[in-house]
Amino acid sequence: MQKGTVAQSVESLILPVLEDLRLELVDIEYRREGKGWVLRIFIDKEGGIAVEDCTRVSHQVGDLIDIDDVIPNAYCLEVSSPGLDRPLKTEQDFIKYKDRHVQLNTFAPIDTRRNFKGTIKDFRDGVLFLDAQGVSFEIALENIAKAKLEIEI
Repeated sequence: MQKGTVAQSVESLILPVLEDLRLELVDIEYRREGKGWVLRIFIDKEGGIAVEDCTRVSHQVGDLIDIDDVIPNAYCLEVSSPGLDRPLKTEQDFIKYKDRHVQLNTFAPIDTRRNFKGTIKDFRDGVLFLDAQGVSFEIALENIAKAKLEIEI
């Protein structure tokens, strides 16, 4: 998750609301796009997100953010699902999606590689166990720069 000051403030403000709605916070993005600022909140739940979930969160969270004045300038709020190629960021994400196919990049190379496609075999003690085309890799969570589910059709 992007850990800028605004993203951190928004996260701490909205987590109780999302927990009450039984929704999971996947990610928050706050960045300048074009001539304005965009705050994107990605949510998920078991069985997937519906438009009604996004609308409910947008109204409740938008009001909270405005009341607490955590964003100093005008912004556009977007609330959506993380999509089929959902990012994986936490230990819980990797455990939840065990046996699924992922794409990931590492900060530091492992056996001269930084890009991997493979299947999550396990995750324990801060280490991802990945099977990439029959070759096993152990990748520390802190070495994972970016990971996302592969779309399976």
